[in-house]
Amino acid sequence: MSHDPSQTTPLLSVVVPVRNEAPNIAPLVAEIRAALAAYSHEIIYVDDGSSDATPAELAAAGVRGLRHRFSCGQSAAVVTGVKAARGAWIATLDGDGQNDPADIPRMLERALAHGGALLVAGHRVTRRDTMTKRITSRYANRFRAWLLRDATPDTGCGLKVFPRALFLELPHFDHMHRYLPALVLRQGGEVVSEPVNHRPRTRGVSNYGTIDRLMVAFLDLVGVAWLQRRWKRPVVE
Repeated sequence: MSHDPSQTTPLLSVVVPVRNEAPNIAPLVAEIRAALAAYSHEIIYVDDGSSDATPAELAAAGVRGLRHRFSCGQSAAVVTGVKAARGAWIATLDGDGQNDPADIPRMLERALAHGGALLVAGHRVTRRDTMTKRITSRYANRFRAWLLRDATPDTGCGLKVFPRALFLELPHFDHMHRYLPALVLRQGGEVVSEPVNHRPRTRGVSNYGTIDRLMVAFLDLVGVAWLQRRWKRPVVE
């Protein structure tokens, strides 16, 4: 399906949260633009309190850039970007270059074909991470799926496509980006998974660590499970 990329209001807003990812800015922006050349889109980077040359690289890349004065976390950066977005549809991806922008059109077309409150979540079938990350993610995913029943094999993948309006209805909290499938189901939406490419990091180092995630994972799960059980969706007649 082709879409006029010259439309004033973009169809899609690509939101990329980053912290200290200066060497990855220009290469990833070029990939996003190439992948979405047939679609009206905008690219929004949210700099989560970087201390390197990320602000200068964003200015040179010519994309919409927002900046947190100090780091508030990846979820807060996603929320900031989605609130500023003009597109009816949102695509998120990590700023480290491991997500492949070439997967976005296929995910967007699946979302457009559905047309409703649908989250298309990327599923990294072949992970290109360290052994520690792969092992911790495998067990975390199993425990999360058992507790939340969100029917999603890989909620940690940063590559997702969803309606902006749907996201703005969700509860916002630290680390909420890892629980979007469960939150969307709680809101009455649907979730599907799409196999996506995953690439090794070739520039820079991880800025949102594995140990940090493990320390808060249990409390996050308990909190999301509580949210699920403390809400009944009204049926409006």
